[in-house]
Order: sequence, then C-alpha cells, then structure tokens
Amino acid sequence: MKINGTTSLFGIIGNPVSHSLSPIMHNAALSAMDYNGVYLPMQVENLADGVKGLRALGFTGVSVTVPHKEKIISLIDEVDSTAEKIGAVNTLLFRREDGKVLIRGFNTDWLGSNMALSLKGKMELKGCRVLVLGAGGAARGVCFGLVKAGAAVIISNRSVGKGQALADWLGCEFVASREIAHVQADTLINTTSVGMEPGFDMIPINSGLLGRFAVVMDIVYAPLETRLIKEAKQAGCHTVDGLAMLLLQAAAQLEIWTEKQPPIEVMRQALLDNLSCR
Repeated sequence: MKINGTTSLFGIIGNPVSHSLSPIMHNAALSAMDYNGVYLPMQVENLADGVKGLRALGFTGVSVTVPHKEKIISLIDEVDSTAEKIGAVNTLLFRREDGKVLIRGFNTDWLGSNMALSLKGKMELKGCRVLVLGAGGAARGVCFGLVKAGAAVIISNRSVGKGQALADWLGCEFVASREIAHVQADTLINTTSVGMEPGFDMIPINSGLLGRFAVVMDIVYAPLETRLIKEAKQAGCHTVDGLAMLLLQAAAQLEIWTEKQPPIEVMRQALLDNLSCR
C-alpha cells in the first residue's frame, strides 16, 4: 500500500472500534482493486466534533457503527431515501461542491442481512417468521430488509418503549423479553451487542429456547463463534455468523464509494486470515 498526497481517506467511526474487522477487510479490497486509498479505525465519542473533523480532513467514505447510526442523521446534509425510511445510516459518502463538503448517508445493513440469510441460511425470506432481538440502529436496518422481503417480523427488546416504537413504525409485532418463550418463529436474529468481546460468555436469549428455531443468526462477529452461535449449533440450528453480514454490507459500501465492483473473495479471505491469527 502506497500513501501519498492523492491517497483517498476512508474509515469507520464508532465507540468502541478497537474490535472492528472493517479496516482489515477494506484495506485488502482497496489493495486488490489497485485503488489509492487507506481505511482507518477512528473511535469517536463526541459525534458532532467527529463529523466536523471528517469534513475538514477530506475523507471520501466512512462506515458508521454503534452507537452513532441514528444520531448521525441530524449531522449530515443528505440521506438516501432507503436510509431515511430506516432511520439509521451506516455509510457516509463525501463530495466537494462549490467549495463545500457535502455528506450523504446510506444504509447497507439491510442488504447485508438479507443476502447473508439468503445465501448462508439458504432460506426464502418471503413468508418466514423472524424473531429479532434488539431495536437499535442495526435492528432498524435488519428489520426493514426483512419486511421489504416479505418476512413476518417479531421484535423483542429490553427497552419496551424503544422496541414498541420500532414495531409500530414497521407495522409488525412486539413482544417483551419475558414473553420470548411463547413466540413461534422460524428464525432468530440477534442485533444487540450481547456476546461481543470482551463479554463473549454472554448470550441474549435462554439457550433452552434455541431448538425451536431452524436458523439462528448473530450479527456480532468478534468473536466469530459467539456463545449464541455455538449453542445454536449444539441445538441443531442452521447458523449464520456475523461475518457474512459484515462482508456483504461492506461490499455494498465499497461500491458506493468507488463505483467499482468489490473483490468479495479477497475481502472474505482477509477476514478469515485475521480471525485465524486471533
């Protein structure tokens, strides 16, 4: 990788970002594409100040992760119609116009989630009943994609108000966490951070309930095999780990930023190589 005065800047903002595999994946892709760019991890606590800094430093594209996906909407200039409907942005595109830096927001989470379930889970989303745990920015994208594909979505969240609000917005069902045992669904998706390093021994649902789901997906990818995924396998479920969604949503980001086809297999191998060294 050569870095010079014309190198395009990309990166990811969130809090925390130290666990993120996005730099490994995106830098491998940029190198394979022979694209003069570098992708950096940036921990941002004060989001407003962070966005000002990105504008000033001349970034080309930025990924947005927890906890900023919803709050960032009020700080950027334009929002793609799909991201606007979702109410969460995970992708920023910067452009220079009349001496100003304009930021446009997109959401690729829903694309990555739907493709991961369809390809890895080998399932037909239309008509499928899906229980989604969580109601944050990632959940908004995942649930939007599922509803768009014709799935029947049931949302469960520890904060009843936030979970009910998301369910009302999507026109789907909400159940309180204590009622999960009574839910009948084909698929379970965890969109919370429960099980993420360093809390890898945690699980977002009673493991005794996992056997009722044909497919279990966890969007957490650090560790790759979360406790949820491990116990779902033991319960006989088909599992979809967070790597699949991470990879596919990132490929969509790269296409937005570079207008070129991303080298998905290169990105996948970079992720696997990194995880094997951990």
